[in-house]
Formats: sequence, C-alpha cells, structure tokens
Amino acid sequence: MANTKQARKRARTSEKARAHNASLRSMARTYIKKVRAAIDSGNKEQAATAYREMTSVLDRVCDKGIFHKNLAARNKSRLNAAIKKMA
Repeated sequence: MANTKQARKRARTSEKARAHNASLRSMARTYIKKVRAAIDSGNKEQAATAYREMTSVLDRVCDKGIFHKNLAARNKSRLNAAIKKMA
C-alpha cells in the first residue's frame, strides 16, 4: 500500500481513471458487437445504422487514448467491408 499522502491520492485517482476507462472500453466493444449481430442477422439497414453509431464511439474512445487508432481503423474497415458484401 502507498506510504505517503501523495502516493495514496495517486492510487485513488488511478483507480477512478481505471474504472472510467474500463467503462468506455466496454461500451466500445458493445457497439462493435451490435454491428456484428446486425450483420449476422442479415439486416443491411440495421447494420449500417449500428455501424454509423459505432464509428462515432470508436473515434471518441481513440481520442481519449483508450484504444489505439489502428485498432479502430481495422475494426471499421472490416465491418464496413462485411456490410458492403451483404446482399
């Protein structure tokens, strides 16, 4: 455990940040899953709507440094290609 007052405060703030970042990471992953579920169901309009929402969320999470920008780009590219491939 932290010994100094400064270290105790740093431990508190770090825990708060960790919980907030975990929440944002979970939210972003949920949006990705929504797009995948819409693609699997075969509903192109629903998939396109979910994709638009997901791109906004992923960009916000990347700006905060929670996801790497290449991870977001890779997910967006793969899901967009899957949506375009739908009949």
